[in-house]
Amino acid sequence: LSGSRENSFCSSVFSDITPLLKDPIAFRTVIDILEHRVRTHYPQIDFIAGLDSRGFLFGPVLAQRLGIGCVLIRKKGKLPGPTESVSYTLEYGQAELEIQSDALEPGEKVVLVDDLLATGGTMCAACELMKKLKADVLECVVVIELKSLKGAEKLKPLPVYSLLQYD
Repeated sequence: LSGSRENSFCSSVFSDITPLLKDPIAFRTVIDILEHRVRTHYPQIDFIAGLDSRGFLFGPVLAQRLGIGCVLIRKKGKLPGPTESVSYTLEYGQAELEIQSDALEPGEKVVLVDDLLATGGTMCAACELMKKLKADVLECVVVIELKSLKGAEKLKPLPVYSLLQYD
């Protein structure tokens, strides 16, 4: 993975996953590692939930490898049918996430997947959606974690697994 680039619009640092996506061996290796993690720690998992939008790149592939389904957590207004939604604060404003109301049954076990954990706002909102549907979040899995922004602390007591960490 390449380094970071500074966004002049705000003080957030965005890590670039595009080199990973361009390299089929590196991408397969990341999926292999995530599959091993989930398979060995959570043999009783029902679904992967991919977060909009880059979680969609990892979630379905991981779910397919595990032989389970993938559900989508999307930005407001992108899903058909009845939805549950949660508003949350980003570094640069407000946002809203949604999931289809019938995406999960109460008690189903889910691992949330995204590309990046920064301040934790998006992942916390996804966890709130899981609570609304009465699903059990087993773990929050990300490819990259920006440790200095302390997003994992906001998710406690839920476990967070990150493949790469940057300060």
